[in-house]
Amino acid sequence: MSKLEKLLQRIKNNPKTVRFEEIEKLLLRRGFIESQAGGGSSHYVFKKDDVFVTIPRHGKFVDEVYINKAVKAMGI
Repeated sequence: MSKLEKLLQRIKNNPKTVRFEEIEKLLLRRGFIESQAGGGSSHYVFKKDDVFVTIPRHGKFVDEVYINKAVKAMGI
């Protein structure tokens, strides 16, 4: 099992303890393009085809609702 597969499995098992860098890495490896919404905004938008996922970068962990949306957008 590769490091990315292990990370994905850990995220699916416990979406409450996911750091922004971890979900960012998975989305970028899945072909999403990252942009920052408004210059100095803390919200990042990941886009692939017609699928958009917005994830804020606050605190230590990303809220579970954003992780669930990202996993659903990746189709896994």
